[in-house]
Amino acid sequence: MTQDQIIGKNIKYFREKLDLGQQELANYLDITREEVSYYENGKRSIPTDIISKASQLFGVDEYDFYENDAEAICANVAFAFRADYLQSEDLQQIADFRKIVLNYLNMKKVVSDESFNH
Repeated sequence: MTQDQIIGKNIKYFREKLDLGQQELANYLDITREEVSYYENGKRSIPTDIISKASQLFGVDEYDFYENDAEAICANVAFAFRADYLQSEDLQQIADFRKIVLNYLNMKKVVSDESFNH
């Protein structure tokens, strides 16, 4: 499986996990639904800015998209909800909140590691 296929498979996995349609994800990413389909099928390379924006929405690290086993990184998904009633503005607020939570968890880990090393 190519890197583009792995990334696409993971984007599709997280999109479906959040019960988002391709069009909803496309709206959030400011791309077309067709582009989402190409990315999910591994037919096009995904630009890093799209990976970054998707990682914020899904609440995972950008590097998680390169993991061959999406099930292994599922624990990184902080929230599970049905998104069929959400507006695109709601998705942006959720992505921003998840970014804050991930930053907090990363800082907490760094502090914990520093305490352990002293």
